[in-house]
Amino acid sequence: QVRLVESGGGLVQAGGSLRLSCAASGSIFSIHGMGWYRQAPGKERELVAAISTGGGSTYYADSVKGRFTISRDNAKNTLYLRMNSLKPEDTAMYYCAASNLPGRVTTKNQYDYWGQGTQVTVSS
Repeated sequence: QVRLVESGGGLVQAGGSLRLSCAASGSIFSIHGMGWYRQAPGKERELVAAISTGGGSTYYADSVKGRFTISRDNAKNTLYLRMNSLKPEDTAMYYCAASNLPGRVTTKNQYDYWGQGTQVTVSS
């Protein structure tokens, strides 16, 4: 089993920055593709960014391109999401996800493990 624990969320003013972290533990040898999702109240959970096993391939939702950066440190078993130029519409619960599939995973049902989430609130 794999455990994912997110941290780094909080309240920030529009235009500010945050860095989310996701620490993985357990059967981490089975983890390959990883990603960040977010879910705002009343909305579906959406993919924000995804990264391949080695970090060489990434995906970003159009709404965050140029503002967010996904990265991973496999030696530390940690996934990151750097968020710059935050907007009120970025307010959501952010979830870390991990897949047993290699490469960059962009389909929600292909993720095998999920964290509990960290709240990001951007004030205007």
